[in-house]
Amino acid sequence: MHEYLTIFLITALTGVGGLALGGVFAAAIHSPSERSVSLLLRFTAGVMISVVCFDLIADATEDASVLYVVVWILVGYFFTYLLNCWIDKQAHHSHSHGGHDHHDEHDEHGHHGHDHHEAPADPRQEMCACGHHTLHTAGLVLAAAVALHNMPVGMAIGATFAGAAEAAGGAGILAALIIGLHNLPEGMSIAAPLLSSGSRPAAAIGVAAVSGLPTIVGAMLGYSLGTMNPTLLSISLSFAAGAMLYVIFGELLPESEHLWQHKLSGLATMLGLLLGLVLIFSHHH
Repeated sequence: MHEYLTIFLITALTGVGGLALGGVFAAAIHSPSERSVSLLLRFTAGVMISVVCFDLIADATEDASVLYVVVWILVGYFFTYLLNCWIDKQAHHSHSHGGHDHHDEHDEHGHHGHDHHEAPADPRQEMCACGHHTLHTAGLVLAAAVALHNMPVGMAIGATFAGAAEAAGGAGILAALIIGLHNLPEGMSIAAPLLSSGSRPAAAIGVAAVSGLPTIVGAMLGYSLGTMNPTLLSISLSFAAGAMLYVIFGELLPESEHLWQHKLSGLATMLGLLLGLVLIFSHHH
């Protein structure tokens, strides 16, 4: 029972707290530089690569064959991929697109309103990337997407705690801290459109924080499965590795490349990988 309380507190701090802190940063900064966000994403990706390669996969292969581990890594990767595809589909198609009237009416001077240089009446009604939702709706949809996405991420933390319990290491805490670092830009991305649409800072930060609650549920589930028997532990660790690999290569690195392209980006990833390597092996020795 003590282990579950520890996992609850740590994942609440890093999962919910990390997203809330990202919301606080968004409220304080409003428009962080794309370069700084890109470098943070790259650095986080590097640390996560270390956790996957030198911790999760290494522990998973102790009680299972490499082929078995590879299969479950692929299952974890494609499960997270399909989950994100479904989230994207819901984000673009499940909401009403009737928030704006696309039919221009005559103004009082008899004009038809075809002047494309005319500024919108209310800047808070700016559309998000999909071209349909208001910024406020975009922020809420993104919060729901992050909440769903945090379930397998939480399972990765829980499985790592289970593996660390077997090895008497501190890798679980390290994984949770890395997820907390990863949650900072996600919290900012949730809060920023809400703040831009006129939401109060406390409300925007609250929405960001609530989207981290599934991390706790996922961590409990991952730990429970991982401590049942060695085979389930290997499955949990492999699945978690696949889920984290999708986060790295399907989200963090492409987004960082989109924000800022520079040779320093690769250096940030390498420094993150080396830091993760040092932290992991400092627990093992």
